[in-house]
Amino acid sequence: MTVDLEAGGALATAGLAAKAIEGESGAKGKGHANTCANCKSPLVGRFCHACGQVGHVHRSIWHMMEEGLHGVLHFDSKMWRTLPLLFGRPGLLTRRYIEGQRVRYVTPLALFLFTMFLMFFVLSFVAGDEKLEQATPQQQQDARTELVKEVDQAKAEVAKLEESLATAKDDEERADVNEELEGARQEQRSAEVVLSVFDKAAAAAKDPKQTTIMTGEELKALTGTKFGDIDIEGIKANGTIRELAKNPELAFYKFKNTAYKFSFLLIPISLPFLWLMFFWKRDVTTYDHMVFSMYSLSFMSLLFVLMVLMGMTTFTSRFVGYLAFVPPIHMFAQLKETYRLKFFSALWRTFALLMSAGTVFVLFLVTVAAIASM
Repeated sequence: MTVDLEAGGALATAGLAAKAIEGESGAKGKGHANTCANCKSPLVGRFCHACGQVGHVHRSIWHMMEEGLHGVLHFDSKMWRTLPLLFGRPGLLTRRYIEGQRVRYVTPLALFLFTMFLMFFVLSFVAGDEKLEQATPQQQQDARTELVKEVDQAKAEVAKLEESLATAKDDEERADVNEELEGARQEQRSAEVVLSVFDKAAAAAKDPKQTTIMTGEELKALTGTKFGDIDIEGIKANGTIRELAKNPELAFYKFKNTAYKFSFLLIPISLPFLWLMFFWKRDVTTYDHMVFSMYSLSFMSLLFVLMVLMGMTTFTSRFVGYLAFVPPIHMFAQLKETYRLKFFSALWRTFALLMSAGTVFVLFLVTVAAIASM
């Protein structure tokens, strides 16, 4: 099931890329032939009047590479016309493409695919090669030692506050200490829960027959909470949890690959939220929202790449936080000019889009996690 879904995602992404490339394939060259190599129609100029293919068909490896680059990016001129507008006036770029002024700019589909590929490539480069081996016993022991240390520290804090409570001089001081004591006890219970789950998960990873990480009674004893009529039979360690416990690096690797293959799902997930902001406007279509989404997601991908690269050096990393203010400004500018909105109309939609963007991202992560775990 996992293989089929991942293959489908890769195929869909490859199909979109192929469509973006194929749209310009054979559209550049010099007309030296008398008949079209594709449909055999007589040639009058550089291009065939019947099918549109270029008259002279190159047969060199260098031209194949140049044609591919030209097809995806139009790097010779279109990329340098598109990027300044994407960063400086995204609404104007989106509006021009919607109105049909397209020959000068990279298509939103091609740009979206390129920026997604670039983002995941940079993430893979920065993260380095994934460690697919299981954690060593020494690493597991070190992690458990750290958890035990946190439990001991929490217990010591509780004991200290209990002594302070016993020696409190008045009711006000006793109330303050008692409040701190309750917080310390809660931290102790939380630390004990984490340690217990760690031990049970480690045992479940080693023993395929063990399926229970923690029973309801154990959870009640650790948290000190009564669950009433809620029936808790135990938290089951299914295949996904066991795989994550055994090999978290591999689980993350699979998740990242699945996210890359299904990145195009961000577009259909985003469309309903944009539609809700304009559903009463008859002159705004779903196509407009799709162009808006692809250009917006392309910019956010490039911005994320910039943030990752800036975080690699000590000098530039201090400025990464300021880039967090860029997305809402970019959204506002793109909304205002794309849909020809007034200031306050664009402003409230910007806040709505920011909130929906978080929802879209969560839905995307949940979808990817569900696909990766199948």
